[in-house]
Amino acid sequence: MQLIDLVTDMVLGRTRLTATETERVIVLRDGKLADILTAGRHAVKRRGLSTQWHDLEHPEFVSDYALALMRNRPDLVATHFTEVATGRDEVAIVYRDGRAFAVVTPDQRRLFWTEAGPWTSTLLNVAEDTRLEMSLAQRLMRSGLSAALTRVEVPAGKVAVLTVDGADPKLLDAGTYTFWNLGRKHDAKLVDMRWQSREVVGQDILTRDRVTLRVNVTATYRITDALVAVGAVKDFGETLHLALQLAFRKTLGAVTLDQLLADKVSVNAEAAELVRAEMAGLGVEVGEIALKDVILPGEMREILNQVVAAQKEAEANVIRRREETNATRSLLNTAKVMAENPVMLRLKELEALEVIAGKVERLTVHNGTEGLMSDVVRLRD
Repeated sequence: MQLIDLVTDMVLGRTRLTATETERVIVLRDGKLADILTAGRHAVKRRGLSTQWHDLEHPEFVSDYALALMRNRPDLVATHFTEVATGRDEVAIVYRDGRAFAVVTPDQRRLFWTEAGPWTSTLLNVAEDTRLEMSLAQRLMRSGLSAALTRVEVPAGKVAVLTVDGADPKLLDAGTYTFWNLGRKHDAKLVDMRWQSREVVGQDILTRDRVTLRVNVTATYRITDALVAVGAVKDFGETLHLALQLAFRKTLGAVTLDQLLADKVSVNAEAAELVRAEMAGLGVEVGEIALKDVILPGEMREILNQVVAAQKEAEANVIRRREETNATRSLLNTAKVMAENPVMLRLKELEALEVIAGKVERLTVHNGTEGLMSDVVRLRD
């Protein structure tokens, strides 16, 4: 039988092609698409014959003849392929036997061997919203189909200001978000919404009486409107830094050194109001503002130390004189009482004698003219 087939094929100018269950053969006659051979043994004419073999282990039809096949032989496409086509603003997710297999981006036509399926597909419109549902995004990533995706992660305590192609800013709360990046640029700027601190260190300021001070200022702040803060300034932290510098330069420059040292709280309050009013319009709430350190130049510090020392010395002298006056006045009052009351005088004498007797072993007292103590008095501890 094989010999007869061989002779017949030679007479008729044919050749035989055998395709397995996992193979398909594109037959071209004189360079034109003629047929697609499935599994089995096929007799085809040799004249002008050329073939292209495809393995169904690669289910997508990738060939230089794909466009020509769709344009010139729609009958073959309908018989052997599942076609997936997308519009300008569409994305297709292709499923093979219920599992995500491929993502077809906008304005594409792709062919899949029907017998390698079954195939299904889902069309998504991405013209208005490029965001994917979390379940779909996770499914595509698990299938290794993340090339067309952009992932944005927002940690707890922060938000993200998302812009698409530099426009239409949107606020994203903490979480994970996935977007189609099909020719569009997604830019997410993270904004910390928690309380933060900012310090201005070593700021040189000239007071009204021309004394140069070096001050350190600290402030706490938080973002209340991330969209306004990100859209209004490039760096709101640096903007707050500059506002603190200018506010304290203005307030400290309007007072003398003595006024500053006497009432630092009022200076703080005045500068703080200026800063809060300016930053509130930028979506930033400013909390406590404190003039933490006031550092004087070396010469001025020595002069102030001398002034303080002189003031304290004068105060000590006043206190000393006042106490001396009080002591003298008390002695005078005591003398008047004793002069008017001899018994009181004698009692004072006995009190003094008791104190002295407590410090010596033997004491002899000779009384005066009255003869109250004519005998020797012996006192022991």
